Amino acid sequence: MINSVNCNLFKKMMMNGAINLNNHHKEIDQLNVFPVPDGDTGTNMKMTMMTGVREMNNSESSSIIDVAKVLQRGLLMGARGNSGVILSQFFRGMYVAMKGLTANELSVADFIECFKSGYEVAYKAVMEPTEGTILTVVREAAQKVMAEKDNIDSFETLFEMYIEEAKRSLANTPNLLPVLKEAGVVDSGGAGFLKVVEGMQLALQGIMLESEEATEHSSVEPTSAQAKVSGDIKYGYCTEFIIELKDKDSFQESDLRSPLSMLGDSLVLVRDEDLVKVHVHVNKPGQVLELAQKYGEFVKIKVENMRLQHSEIIEKEHGDVQQQEKQKYALVAVCFGDGLKETFKELGVDYIIDGGQTMNPSTEEFVKAVNNCNAENVIIIPNNGNVILSAEQSIRLCGNVNIRVLKAKTIAQGYASLMAFDSQNDLDTNFEDMSEAIKNVQTGEVTYAVRDTEIKGVKIQAGDYMGICNGQIVVSVKERIDASKQLLEKCIDEESVVVTIFYGKGASFEEATELENYAKELNENVDVELINGEQDIYSYIISVEK
Repeated sequence: MINSVNCNLFKKMMMNGAINLNNHHKEIDQLNVFPVPDGDTGTNMKMTMMTGVREMNNSESSSIIDVAKVLQRGLLMGARGNSGVILSQFFRGMYVAMKGLTANELSVADFIECFKSGYEVAYKAVMEPTEGTILTVVREAAQKVMAEKDNIDSFETLFEMYIEEAKRSLANTPNLLPVLKEAGVVDSGGAGFLKVVEGMQLALQGIMLESEEATEHSSVEPTSAQAKVSGDIKYGYCTEFIIELKDKDSFQESDLRSPLSMLGDSLVLVRDEDLVKVHVHVNKPGQVLELAQKYGEFVKIKVENMRLQHSEIIEKEHGDVQQQEKQKYALVAVCFGDGLKETFKELGVDYIIDGGQTMNPSTEEFVKAVNNCNAENVIIIPNNGNVILSAEQSIRLCGNVNIRVLKAKTIAQGYASLMAFDSQNDLDTNFEDMSEAIKNVQTGEVTYAVRDTEIKGVKIQAGDYMGICNGQIVVSVKERIDASKQLLEKCIDEESVVVTIFYGKGASFEEATELENYAKELNENVDVELINGEQDIYSYIISVEK
């Protein structure tokens, strides 16, 4: 009979919980229909847990409180998806309950308090808690053992009672959430949490699991639940980020929570000292990132198109994706802004990866793009210097496809490179011609400053509009039109031939037309094209070709 948990056993329990979830995450994915049917809850929770235990295992401390602190911090940093963030907050709640301990071990009563604090902190993190989810499971299981605490004399009894109530609560979730009943499944987040706790129980029994591929057997039907529910997703982008606060003393969670609640749903916001983690579903992720940047610097950003994820699930379930003969060429580009995406598609780009300066796509997204193109030769146009390395990894991972990655570091360079592409040429000739086109482009960008600073002699004040020429800040002034005109002066010379001005959100067609006329004043021979890029962050992106 186990009456206490020391630091070593605590670590084993956490590791076993993570491994058990890892070994079943695919079947958890199949259950995922709420808050949106995008089929990734198990994967998100697995990645959250694995990041946390990895940080925990790197800790050399023998203090159970220190280990719990490192674990919850790692979980927060690695948290993905709605359920992943809630899971991280459950373990943060456990740590909160442990902070006042004097002994370096947990008694049964201590662990019951950890369960209680876990569900309380998890609830506080969610803007509008929904019953019938992981929140219900952690609450009802904790309330059960709290009510019976006088009758619980060992950890074996505690976990047996806790898990029995968690299973009962999970089985009841379809009665609380109609979408679960429609799909014939239980809540995926609650199911994932149960796997974690069952793994912890096995560690108490001396059974340590080994990580393996997701089990082939599953309690759900072969047809996944996502295909059984409506694909009407109100807010299409799952947007997550962590910022490091610029002024942690003056920041209030309501500063972000209130405006974000008006932009979307499924909002989860948590703070850990100088870090703030946000998960929210919105239609315009750029607005969210712009708002967040006012309060701190980004540590991590992830934006996923949930409508696309759901569509892919439906296609897979209905067998709509069939093997087709490979085409000769495919072009893949990284873009942000609906207008920019449409422009690149009109110029022949086959696959757009949503991303850019504030949301760099992963290597996995490039591999997915290459595979979906079904082409013998793929040219990737990153359009951002921070994206090139991730794109290049696809060369190694997609050995059956000839891939070239252009050194296009800006939208302007990528746009110009497309003009040089000729499907009749071979791959190396196209790559050389497109690379040469990049060299003849001046890139101008107009954006706003979020803090006071000075860079290479240019004094910048928060709220100023900055003009950036080929990556260097060349002007910073109060008025956007002034910054834009001075930027054109830096970019246009007598050798300039074509000027393309992509105007973004907040910039009007009238103002863009004024810049068009000013460009012609600087060089009467240039051809100027205005394109509504609808991009966030950058008021203008300017391409000047020689």
